[in-house]
Formats: sequence, C-alpha cells, structure tokens
Amino acid sequence: MDFVLLEKITAELIELYKVDMPPVPIEFMLQYPLPGMWDEIDVSLVSGSFMILDNPYRPRMSLARLLAKEIATCNWGIERGLLPFQNDKQILGSLARALTMPLQMVQALSLAARIPEMMSDYFEVPAKDAKRRLEEIGSYA
Repeated sequence: MDFVLLEKITAELIELYKVDMPPVPIEFMLQYPLPGMWDEIDVSLVSGSFMILDNPYRPRMSLARLLAKEIATCNWGIERGLLPFQNDKQILGSLARALTMPLQMVQALSLAARIPEMMSDYFEVPAKDAKRRLEEIGSYA
C-alpha cells in the first residue's frame, strides 16, 4: 500500500481547507468541495444504514470513507494517482483514517496521548480506527 501517497494527499487537503486542528471537518469537505474536486454531497441524504450508531463517532468514519471514495474518483484525485484504488476498501479505509487523523496532527501529540482511547476523543473517531491508524503510521513512519 502506498502510504506516502495517502499522506501526501491528506496533507494537501488539510492545507487547502486550512485545517489546523482536529476534528477535521469531513462533513464540510463533502458538502463544500473546492473548485475542480468532487461533486457536492448532501450528507442529509446519506442512507440510515450507512450511519450505524453503535459508536458515537462511527458516522464520521462512514462519511470519511465516502469522502475517500469521492476523492479517488474525482479529477483532483485522479490527477494524484488515486483512481486505481477506487474500489479497494483497504486503501480507501486507510485514506479515510488519514483524513480524520492527519499524520502531522498525530505526530504533534505527546507519546502519552498516542493511545487509541485518547485519540478517539481528540479526533472524534472510533478507538478501533485510531488503533489502526497508529498501526499504519508505525509501519512506515
């Protein structure tokens, strides 16, 4: 998996949207794409089954996966080499985790704060996704 590409794309989006602290505004990004990006998405029209509520942060991760898919298939994402991954759930999941927990924001945390439960509340993501993100970062950073 090309984590470097995913991190580069995430860093570019974070800069373009001028996000300087968590939580990353996933819903806003879906609804208000910058020129040349994905089509605007009305998140109120997302189906209820998409938003399973067994965890208060799970809907954000569902929207982050939707955003990752939109990024991979829009011209902006195609220009950055994401189209081959448009149906790869593993890579889109990694991109969704990177979008919600950008590398530079994770690295800015103290080592003591880099535990799934603390990151869950800080980034507003399920703890299992925070754990996966830490594992992914640990595999290459």
